[in-house]
Amino acid sequence: MLYHLSRPRRILLSVMALALTALSAAPALAADQTKYDLFQRIQEQVLRYSFFTVFDNINVEIADEGHVVLTGHVTGSHKAGDIEKRVVALDGVTAVTNEIAVLPASRFDNRLRYVIARAIYGNPHFWRYAAGANPPVHIVVERGHVTLTGVVNNETERQLARSIAGQFNAFSVTNALRLPHEVTSDLEALR
Repeated sequence: MLYHLSRPRRILLSVMALALTALSAAPALAADQTKYDLFQRIQEQVLRYSFFTVFDNINVEIADEGHVVLTGHVTGSHKAGDIEKRVVALDGVTAVTNEIAVLPASRFDNRLRYVIARAIYGNPHFWRYAAGANPPVHIVVERGHVTLTGVVNNETERQLARSIAGQFNAFSVTNALRLPHEVTSDLEALR
């Protein structure tokens, strides 16, 4: 789940889903938004982690009093622990619950990850995304099931990415890509 507002004071946001729009939406939010500020610092720590790739996805839930819950999927067990350590070290974080799942090692899954990534980022519609330090379309593959996460600029790109990913004999493809206006509304919910 990319975003869940189960209680008025709890939020869950995808690090990658907000990577493209967090900075552009920042002026719209008041400077005293501590959960928003904390989310930005957590996001920065995850995105600067040198082993975080387009095959990983991290979600962040910030509860009251600085308690952070990390969920999502990573391709190596060291990543889950390293990301937790980076988040624990941040000012304002009082506790971290690490629920990041480690994807099982599988040659089939690895091949599927790479062929889908090459096909998506090799498509002219996605070239500008591939040029960035943290490409926004993430490809999470677990036991042959593919989930696309992140942010694309429009519905055409969202559907095109889904179509491309569906060409490679995956058992299923879930399109969880989001559009900028959907992410901006999530940021506004932090008020």
